[in-house]
Amino acid sequence: MTTTRNRFVLSGARLVLPGGVVENGRLAVDGATISEIGGEGTPADLDLTGCTVVPGFVDLHVHGGGGASYAAGLAEEALTAARTHLEHGTTTTVASTVTGEIDEVCRQAAVLSELVEEGVLAGVHFEGPFISPGRCGAHRPDLLREPDPALVRKLVDAARGTAKMVTLAPELPGGLESVRLLADLGVIAAVGHTDSDYAKTLEAIEAGASVATHLFNAMPGIQHRAPGPIVALLEDERVTVELINDGTHLHPSVLDLAYGTAGAARVALITDAMGAAGMGDGLYPLGPLQVQVLDGVARLVEGGSIAGSTLTLDVAFKRSVTVNKLSLAQTVQSISTTPATLLGLGDTLGSLAVGKRADLAILDSSSYDLLGVVRRGEWIKGAERFTSGS
Repeated sequence: MTTTRNRFVLSGARLVLPGGVVENGRLAVDGATISEIGGEGTPADLDLTGCTVVPGFVDLHVHGGGGASYAAGLAEEALTAARTHLEHGTTTTVASTVTGEIDEVCRQAAVLSELVEEGVLAGVHFEGPFISPGRCGAHRPDLLREPDPALVRKLVDAARGTAKMVTLAPELPGGLESVRLLADLGVIAAVGHTDSDYAKTLEAIEAGASVATHLFNAMPGIQHRAPGPIVALLEDERVTVELINDGTHLHPSVLDLAYGTAGAARVALITDAMGAAGMGDGLYPLGPLQVQVLDGVARLVEGGSIAGSTLTLDVAFKRSVTVNKLSLAQTVQSISTTPATLLGLGDTLGSLAVGKRADLAILDSSSYDLLGVVRRGEWIKGAERFTSGS
């Protein structure tokens, strides 16, 4: 993998900017920052005709990739997972854990926090163990715990200021109290893996819950006399909903329904990827469980439950535009801007603007295949294609 820090000017590309799509655009990078968009300025040295440039992707919820898992609690594995998704356009990653013994998850958080401090990761997301036994999915039922605020605080403290989100089931004893605690600590409380009803979900939102963990999955479906958590989460403008657009977790029409209700500004496209992302079929660990990946679909060896995904966000981007027919602006909003804003990083990244980080994903304008990646001004992928002879 070639990586070089450059001062470069690209031209000829379609640029997806906050104010709209610009054809034959010009963008300059100086070190780690976007220094200019449009104008005459320094002559361009990279011709990106036929390419679309968008901000680097931001993944709020990812468990691993490249054969590695964040739940392993090993820096080497975490680096492999982050690098795998980086090469697929994800320039900002929040590492997700899975249910385990509290002390073990605390140990994992301590390892991941060091990588946050080094700038490799953007934060830590605890998915479990404070979830419903009836909706545990790929989490070991015997390791689940009620969301006692003291235990929730223990996990958050273990991350040493890098905890960004905790997924929990608010209907469990201590659930609402823990939501309030997380809100007070400045950590996102996410409703997920839950059997909550409509009314309890509304209570959780009033208490401070602001994210729906992989909406529709691992929660009751919509019933006409029992709308459940999905309707409550979709209808409240304070809630950002995660969606997994891999063609397995959601039917395209369901994703369209979510966009039609919440809008792109409240949708965060995520991968929920486990270690098999970027790899082939086979057996992979997911925390203490074993996962069989067949034809790109990950399921638990025991029980057959869907166990995360093998998705990367470049694929999610392509599906959103080509299958769901979302606009480029909508897709960029959901895959970059909305998650960056949710993390409190909207002033730094998540859109193409002067002064923001030079995090770029370069796509073929016809196929939307990923051709190049730049993070903090460094070419991660595509350097040979775009900088040869420059």
